[in-house]
Amino acid sequence: MSGTRTIWSKWRLILSTAVVLAAVTTPLAARGAGDPSTIRFSMVRSAGAEAAGCLPTARARVRITSIGPVEIMKVRARGLPPLTEFEFFVIQVPNAPFGLAWYQGEIVTTDEGRGVGRFVGRFNNETFIVAPGVAPAPVVHDQPPFPDASQNPATAPVHTFHLGLWFDDPADAQAAGCPSGVTPFNGSHNAGLQILSTRNFADDQGPLRQLGP
Repeated sequence: MSGTRTIWSKWRLILSTAVVLAAVTTPLAARGAGDPSTIRFSMVRSAGAEAAGCLPTARARVRITSIGPVEIMKVRARGLPPLTEFEFFVIQVPNAPFGLAWYQGEIVTTDEGRGVGRFVGRFNNETFIVAPGVAPAPVVHDQPPFPDASQNPATAPVHTFHLGLWFDDPADAQAAGCPSGVTPFNGSHNAGLQILSTRNFADDQGPLRQLGP
């Protein structure tokens, strides 16, 4: 009996050690399985595009890599109309009314309907917009339907963790079988429909939130 107890004691020691090692090494293995300075995720058809049944194969893959002071974001879109200009934004929520938005730049598609954009900025869980007070703003575009505001609204810091892609021209959206409404999401504030977004993430869990500083 004493020999049996000795064997069981040894096995308990081995099992206890294995559990402790697993508890210590599993988080390190998960952390080391990928590059912690890089995240990858998808953009999907916007709610408006899906409701209209247009461009069913439109999608994008995004890679964001931190290089310390800033991040580099690369967007690869496909399934879009060929030779067409689109506008890319960092936004507060993925669906209308979108909240606060930060204009990044343009993505122009090839004759195969593919487009690539490369943007440099702060694209992690510290991305935010703030306006401590009201101040005058330059009015560059004064024509309807979306003239410039002559002053900003005050706001506490608001995080913007989502992404959106819009048609630059409502006519291009209409030609692709999408609604032709006008939105303010280009440099002249006369863009078309949002075609891609990160609505595959919850409103308060946008993909930029995944990347630490």
